[in-house]
Amino acid sequence: MATQDQQQDFLNMVKAHQGLLHKICNLYESNAGDREDLFQEMVLQLWKSFSSFRQEAKISTWIYRIALNTALSSIRKSKQRVPVSYPEWIPYEASDEKQDRVQEEQFRFLYQAITRLTEIERALVMLYLEDKSYDEMETIMGISSGALRVKMNRIKEKLREQTKNFDYGT
Repeated sequence: MATQDQQQDFLNMVKAHQGLLHKICNLYESNAGDREDLFQEMVLQLWKSFSSFRQEAKISTWIYRIALNTALSSIRKSKQRVPVSYPEWIPYEASDEKQDRVQEEQFRFLYQAITRLTEIERALVMLYLEDKSYDEMETIMGISSGALRVKMNRIKEKLREQTKNFDYGT
């Protein structure tokens, strides 16, 4: 039985990192109900593992590992393909309206290419875009550094190939 302090520590941790959990849910589920179910499953798995967290890694690394494993396990269990979903909005910073539209279209094109990757590849891209180091990615994904670098190079090449026909205004 968890103490009141442990429960509060857990709730504080989930609240502080809920954005990370929602990113993963949005990456792997296309409708709101499925995202909510996945979020709840992630929280449940985090709770089950909370007492065994040894603080050998950063808490965000530990959360990423459990959340991604939960999402990937959920997909494998249901044996369904993840439907393609596009973000409702894409953040960007530009001052020129024409440049804004071009940049927004570039982001949409890139997100479309990312959705065509495998589940593991999407997880690696998400971690890469979150500026996670290869060491952190290795810890989160359980993939050796050498294999991780090879996978990342292959992913980058896939994305280059998928986006090579996009006119970047050059």
